[in-house]
Amino acid sequence: MARMKFIWDEERCMECNGCVTACKNEHEVPWGVNRRRVVTLNDGVPGEKSISVACMHCSDAPCMAVCPVNCFYRTDEGVVLHDKDVCIGCGYCSYACPFGAPQFPSQGTFGVRGKMDKCTFCAGGPEANGSQAEFEKYGRNRLAEGKLPACAEMCSTKALLAGDGDVVADIFRNRVVQRGKGAEVWGWGTAYGTKAGEGAKS
Repeated sequence: MARMKFIWDEERCMECNGCVTACKNEHEVPWGVNRRRVVTLNDGVPGEKSISVACMHCSDAPCMAVCPVNCFYRTDEGVVLHDKDVCIGCGYCSYACPFGAPQFPSQGTFGVRGKMDKCTFCAGGPEANGSQAEFEKYGRNRLAEGKLPACAEMCSTKALLAGDGDVVADIFRNRVVQRGKGAEVWGWGTAYGTKAGEGAKS
């Protein structure tokens, strides 16, 4: 069976935040929660890169290891999901995750975080597929409909790839081979005619 994975190609990202908007619109996530976010490194300087960050659905997920109530589980496709009916809102998962994927809604009484929320790879949750209860708790189950995550489908430059890990890895590998030298081919110099760190030619 296919093992679902995200792969990010920073050489193609134009920081449009289309993936972030697609996710929020598709799942109507709670206020204050971004299941996916775009982070720019070295913003405003030559060689800046933008990366789209969300749950990476780890093979050995640290959130699963630290959860005291075992609300996390892995599907047959390798997607790491959680059961909000079991979650106690302790926050251990948010400290353990290196990607900052588990988040808590900011709504509610001061000091009350409620249930954790995270990227589901558009695979819903433990409720019945396509049910109203599933949508209200976890968002739309696109995988059950035979579709890929909304964030990857919305990415106009196809910087964000999602699907069978072997397939998306082959796509990314072919891109790297065609570039020849990686960032040196498609980076700052190609766009502006100068090498990174150099001023404009006189």
